Amino acid sequence: MTRPTLLLGQTFVAHGNPLLNPWQDAVQIDSAGAVLIEDGLIRAVGNRDLLRRAHPQAAVQDYGDHLICPGFVDAHVHYPQTAIIASWGKRLIDWLNTYTFPEEMRLADPAYAAEIAARHLDLALDHGTTTLCSYTTIHAHSVDAFFEAAAVRRMRTVAGKTCMDRNAPEGLRDTAQSAYDDSKRLLERWHGQGRAGYAITPRFSPTSTPDQLSALGALWRAYPDCLMQTHLSEQPDEIAWVRDLFPDARDYLDTYEAHGLIGARAVFGHAIHLEPREVDRIAESGAALVHCPTSNTFIGSGLMDVASLAARRITLGLATDTGGGSSFSMLRTMAAAYEIAQLRSTSLHPAQLLWLATAGSARSLHLHDHIGTLAPGYEADLTILDLASTSAIAQRTAGAADIWEALFPTIMMGDDRAIADVWIAGEKRPRKHTT
Repeated sequence: MTRPTLLLGQTFVAHGNPLLNPWQDAVQIDSAGAVLIEDGLIRAVGNRDLLRRAHPQAAVQDYGDHLICPGFVDAHVHYPQTAIIASWGKRLIDWLNTYTFPEEMRLADPAYAAEIAARHLDLALDHGTTTLCSYTTIHAHSVDAFFEAAAVRRMRTVAGKTCMDRNAPEGLRDTAQSAYDDSKRLLERWHGQGRAGYAITPRFSPTSTPDQLSALGALWRAYPDCLMQTHLSEQPDEIAWVRDLFPDARDYLDTYEAHGLIGARAVFGHAIHLEPREVDRIAESGAALVHCPTSNTFIGSGLMDVASLAARRITLGLATDTGGGSSFSMLRTMAAAYEIAQLRSTSLHPAQLLWLATAGSARSLHLHDHIGTLAPGYEADLTILDLASTSAIAQRTAGAADIWEALFPTIMMGDDRAIADVWIAGEKRPRKHTT
């Protein structure tokens, strides 16, 4: 039993989904809040004066007007693409061939995979992200590298071996059988170990034969408590390619559905250009969709219709999609989500944006009973936001009429300077990584 720590500050507390309910009823910010943490867990959330009187033995960390939030949850990343982030001028398929596949081949070297995994996680932590769901490469050791680096940092993470047996260079292709065998061995090693969770991971239909998709569907049936992550309907030319490769499929989603790769624990990235049947089937199945707004604009993919998908009660997460996304920051990702919603004639409120980056993404990964919310019993992964981190933000915050107006400039203009502290499993990260 460790000595409890009491964090004082403004607290972001979610009681429901602000995309489905009035945000005023779903979330609130307590300007005189506090969070009591002990043994890696949140023990209490409430008024600072009451908690100080109730727990006089607690060590106190006073954050003043900073905002205490759940740690950001990035629901779709590609850690092997860390070194090629912000590469110029390519759309999806050209991006893969020009940048992604050559870089992923470098991770055939276990030492390089370990270096990139550590770099990615440190960059994420610098930006207040405490949980990630990542793709890896076809190399089994790339999965080990990610989970080992996360374990050193005590982070809760999800990942899986990226499976591809066609339309990829030699050296980045496996087979239906090796994808099954490697994934099975890796999930048995990592799923549920410490804070690690496994996601069965076909990259996307164009790089997996029907035999491989069927093999991974069979593996998921054998291990249904794992997630299954893949890509869906990111760009029109990708969808046309899928149509050519799967002429008998009803639509893109059907290329997964026909092989048992849809269900409540499925997580589909992007999902921009969906057909009505696909939306209906996703809503019916309980699968989650992950919005990747910086990637969708950077690679020119399109504008996800968050409002209409939320209205169908589809679970939505938020993600940087690094390195196709152009930032490691979930603040920048929230800003991009706001901008895309504006182009869709919807104004996402700061409460909705921050909820998407925390509780919403946690729910999309089926981690909503563990992280993403400030509540007793949850794991103490916390991000502390300085709402006046730059002079431009500070002058706008000073003139704000309420806390939401004070928060919004940090969402729109904030970067790693806004991250005052990060707590992982109840322990403060000692220092920021040098970027």
